Amino acid sequence: MDIHSEKIIILDFGSQTTQLIARRIREQKVYSEIHPYTLPLEKIKEMKPKGIVLSGGPASVYDDDAPLSDPALFDLGIPVLGICYGAQLMTHQLGGKVERAVKREFGKSDLELVYTGGLFAGMDTESRYQVWMSHGDRIETAPKGFVASAISEHSPMAAIRHEEKHFVGVQFHPEVAHTLIGNDVLRNFIFGICGCEPSWTMHSFIESTVVAIQEKVGSDKVICALSGGVDSAVTAALVHRAIGEQLTCIYVNNGLMRTGETKSLMKFFQEKTHLKVIDIDAEEYFLGELHSIVDPEEKRKLIGYGFIKIFEEEAKKLGDVNYLAQGTLYPDVIESVSFRGTAPIKSHHNVGGLPDIMKLDLIEPLRELFKDEVRELGLELGLPEEAIYRQPFPGPGLGIRIMGEVTKERLHILRQADVIVLEEMKKSEYYRKVWQSFAVLLPIQTVGVMGDERTYEHVVALRSVDSVDAMTADWSRLPYDLLGRISNRIINEVRGVNRVVFDISSKPPSTIEWE
Repeated sequence: MDIHSEKIIILDFGSQTTQLIARRIREQKVYSEIHPYTLPLEKIKEMKPKGIVLSGGPASVYDDDAPLSDPALFDLGIPVLGICYGAQLMTHQLGGKVERAVKREFGKSDLELVYTGGLFAGMDTESRYQVWMSHGDRIETAPKGFVASAISEHSPMAAIRHEEKHFVGVQFHPEVAHTLIGNDVLRNFIFGICGCEPSWTMHSFIESTVVAIQEKVGSDKVICALSGGVDSAVTAALVHRAIGEQLTCIYVNNGLMRTGETKSLMKFFQEKTHLKVIDIDAEEYFLGELHSIVDPEEKRKLIGYGFIKIFEEEAKKLGDVNYLAQGTLYPDVIESVSFRGTAPIKSHHNVGGLPDIMKLDLIEPLRELFKDEVRELGLELGLPEEAIYRQPFPGPGLGIRIMGEVTKERLHILRQADVIVLEEMKKSEYYRKVWQSFAVLLPIQTVGVMGDERTYEHVVALRSVDSVDAMTADWSRLPYDLLGRISNRIINEVRGVNRVVFDISSKPPSTIEWE
């Protein structure tokens, strides 16, 4: 079966948890993807989804500039699930009434069921179920043909359903962990209402992707951008499975790598894989390009341009190379492309940083995967755990962990601090417990006292986050003694640093990397 023959599409109205909806659906082994709420009706028809989800969002349906999808989507005969704003939009567009609630509902709430079919199959009307609400409006009058399926203290229609058509809506968020019946609700929609089959697995993904790469490439040669990170390693392994010796991997030392990184990576590729790897030392080129550059977007794009320049030069040497494979992931695409007419969060070096004049066609086999899916894919491909469970490291390297201008002196300081962070995280066994942990060099200096002498030196920030797919993240609650050891070592062992701070911001509103 084609792994994309059954899919559920999510129309995004601006919710911070839209990506969680996609993840929860994929966890049921059904493919899902996110699109802007402005997705044309003809595109929806072409995609032939088994179901449509209307996400939540911060707007009110009665606002003059409220985001509205094409109401004709309710004429397609496709099941629709509205979540929070999505449920209110369904109500509004089908003739019901949505009004500002007398009392808003934010946070945990008890749900009482009045119907135990559809979304609530397998549940009972005697129990109260904890759900997570986040809305200031509520459904006052259901559209014609709709009835309430559940109520809460302040929502007489906390869930609604059409009595004949496959239209359902909930005022709560089934995608968040605080809704204890969330997975059950989504499963009932996916399998009970949409009639999907669980065909989205990494094994099936490999089979279909290998065939797609072979058909696209034919007898041509492919180069792969290999950084040593999980994404590029899995990309290389997948493309190599498809075309074997037609693939040449190119590792570019951009001068922004961590201490000993290049040497250890080359040793790994030579000893643990069958990949053909070319090692390019481009430190002087990249540091020259970054001279006096302080804007983070400009840094990312310059680094992206530099990579492409080098890849195309190497492709010419190899001859008959028409394709570049790279490890772009779904979160990279989401963050680099605006869905709602606003500015993108940031340009990823392998998405927003690519020049339009690039002559090589792209192969991005991981473009629709989240990070944990990539790790599962890597294990399925037979890559060793040491390659799969490395913490993510950004393609632009330490260049975006140095706030302000990138210089050899500042790189030297950050590299020393970075070594200490990784050593202590691994010794404490927190390295595998957290998503990512690293040091950031700030563009400020502060007064300190060392050996009874006044100092005026750099500040290093520690960043450690917990996450599943990097779309959302929370700061890690590391033990005080671990933070103390890291701070003490950095201040004592790294010349030029006299202060260490710990970043306790989550994503959103912050990003994981500082630039």
